Amino acid sequence: MTGILKMHATQLAIPDVFLLQPKVFGDERGFFFESFNQRQFDQLIGRQVNFVQNNHSRSAKNVLRGLHYQIKQPQGKLVRVVVGEVFDVAVDLRRSSSTFGQWVGERLSAENKKQLWVPEGFAHGFVVLSEYAEFLYQTTDYWAPEYERCIIWNDPTLAINWPVEHEPVLSAKDAQGRSLETAEVYLDM
Repeated sequence: MTGILKMHATQLAIPDVFLLQPKVFGDERGFFFESFNQRQFDQLIGRQVNFVQNNHSRSAKNVLRGLHYQIKQPQGKLVRVVVGEVFDVAVDLRRSSSTFGQWVGERLSAENKKQLWVPEGFAHGFVVLSEYAEFLYQTTDYWAPEYERCIIWNDPTLAINWPVEHEPVLSAKDAQGRSLETAEVYLDM
């Protein structure tokens, strides 16, 4: 590849999930960074990805969204925080994977500018650690509410170590999430 590499990728404990760190150019005037470059992104994660939808959410402190996935039309997600801080989680739901049922989590913030690539076949969720957070994500397929599923945030099999002091604030839908044991998962991804 020619040109300057403007993003660094770290493969996490689940090999298909990557933490991306952009090269930030800053001085007393402020900063600039390239948040997405299709060629570099494809090279860093080792495959070609096409995004079809951008989403933006704002949530208050201690709000937990997830763990969401679509059983059909699975979505890969490139996620980042532009205001505040979250703890972001990806759970492998690919039954044929050697890391099925395992999770990884990372702190993403406006300050650290890190991004997380969550590929298709994973549940995704986050909890807000700051007073509020604005969360951006690009998806590889369109939202399909009829295929949307949710695993409960505190599933004992997953045992996610959420950095929360109190019960998180959940939507009614997320409070009805299923256990990993009873959830629909991906059989042949």
